[in-house]
Amino acid sequence: MKSLKIMLLGASLLMLSACGQQVQKESEATVTEKSNSEAVIETILSRRSVRKYKPEAVNRDTMKVILECGINAPNGQNKQSWAVRVVDNPEFLNGISEIFKQKNPKAAEDPNFKNMFRNAPTVVFIGNDTSYDCSQIDCGLLGENMVLAAWSMGVGSCCLASPTRFMTDTPEAAEYLKRLELPEGYRLLYCIAFGYPDEAPAAKPRDAAKVKYVD
Repeated sequence: MKSLKIMLLGASLLMLSACGQQVQKESEATVTEKSNSEAVIETILSRRSVRKYKPEAVNRDTMKVILECGINAPNGQNKQSWAVRVVDNPEFLNGISEIFKQKNPKAAEDPNFKNMFRNAPTVVFIGNDTSYDCSQIDCGLLGENMVLAAWSMGVGSCCLASPTRFMTDTPEAAEYLKRLELPEGYRLLYCIAFGYPDEAPAAKPRDAAKVKYVD
């Protein structure tokens, strides 16, 4: 009888130990899940558009991660209807910027002007499929993934449309547009400047009244 009591006591202790370990694992998992979600939310809410960059280009290993996050964005029917071109070649960025200065003399008067992409050392050009009506949405989601991933790794960014309009509307810029080698049926939609921030922009107010529940 004494042996039986000892066995039952041992079994109870083992069960309590296992239960305690399970509770600890569940608690740790909850903490990790909460920590991960808080990190994502913090990245989204803290991210700012950066318009002043340090001169060095973004490390290509870092850009690889940013681009991978981009192409894993949600997209209609998994068409992946984007064409992504990465340029960190100063010859390209400076060359197209020289044409821009010729057409916009005031830009040349700015002593801080280095290129038409907010002086960013790395630029990602994004083209959309003109035959697919949701392609622009897909390209926007792609870009959002990239700028958030970049911010989480200490890389600033700024979405730009005026440089792409200049490239598509200016005959003298045709050579640079051609060098992007966009597929047939695609057009240059926008670009994103990337670089290590040389400023810390403050948050701008957001209008929460634009969001409403519909009963």
